[in-house]
Amino acid sequence: MIGAPVVFGHHLHIQLALERRGRYSGSMLDFAAQYEAFRRRDSAWDGVVFVAVKTTGVYCRPVCPARTPLARNVSFYRSAAAAERGGFRPCLRCRPETAPFCPAWKGTRTTVERALTLIESGALDRGDVDELAQRLGVGSRHLSRLFAEHLDASPLQVALSLRIRRAKHLLDGTDLPIGLIAERAGFSSARRLTAAFARLYGKPPSAVRKRASASPKTATR
Repeated sequence: MIGAPVVFGHHLHIQLALERRGRYSGSMLDFAAQYEAFRRRDSAWDGVVFVAVKTTGVYCRPVCPARTPLARNVSFYRSAAAAERGGFRPCLRCRPETAPFCPAWKGTRTTVERALTLIESGALDRGDVDELAQRLGVGSRHLSRLFAEHLDASPLQVALSLRIRRAKHLLDGTDLPIGLIAERAGFSSARRLTAAFARLYGKPPSAVRKRASASPKTATR
């Protein structure tokens, strides 16, 4: 929330790399460590954190090739959904929707990991959070608390982010009509897809497709 499958294997080397560097502390890293990794464009952090730039309203992958903004203009999020909830839109250059979907805390068979697998397979496209929680054997409030703890976002926000991610993959990689993209991405209608893109990107899917197909000479975060 797909054109490309969720990546689960990549999390192991990320977790080990973080532990070797002695920088991992619970569910998030301190700002200085994150910014240093961002400045280096360290690929080990791709999918672990997302970088929001306050001056542009855009969030990026830590490997984004655009010029690195000043530290005071940057904030970090544990998931794309959290960055979007914070009012940031995805960078059209580094395309955060293509980042490995592998938060650093993954690696054990946790309730959240199982929930993410079900959401990725469309559980919240067809059902609601109560039904998802029942499948996991927990209460819906407890599930929402776990998502807030690990991802800074609710299950519904993560599901919407994944739908947009699927749609963006299809916009970038196919010539399918918008209505069919909406259906394949898990939206109930093309109107809902268009509304989601308008909120996130400030433009309809067709305009995002045109922008993605272009090759801008310069880009800044």
